[in-house]
Amino acid sequence: MIDIAFAQNQAPHNPTGAILFQILFLVGIFAIFYFLIIRPQKKERERHRKLIESLKKGDKVVTSAGIWGTVAEIGERTVTLKVDANTKITFSKEAVIGFQPDYKKKEEEKS
Repeated sequence: MIDIAFAQNQAPHNPTGAILFQILFLVGIFAIFYFLIIRPQKKERERHRKLIESLKKGDKVVTSAGIWGTVAEIGERTVTLKVDANTKITFSKEAVIGFQPDYKKKEEEKS
């Protein structure tokens, strides 16, 4: 009986606090996604774009397929790599994922 009396005397529940908590929770989730997923991917896309723009004949690169080669020709949307003495393969520029390891270090040492 005392429980019922206390229950009846409580003030009505204010939903403003619950709504504010839900909004803050959603903002927090978005911030986590932004800093852990969106921002790093954006930085990686920018790095890749700069890499593709900086390609020049003679650069030693690696493709997304794991093929190592030297840039022989650069087209508007393609790049031709020399992978052996008499072998050239044409790729989409987006397939180039980076320079061969130690290539940039050797280029900087020459400068």
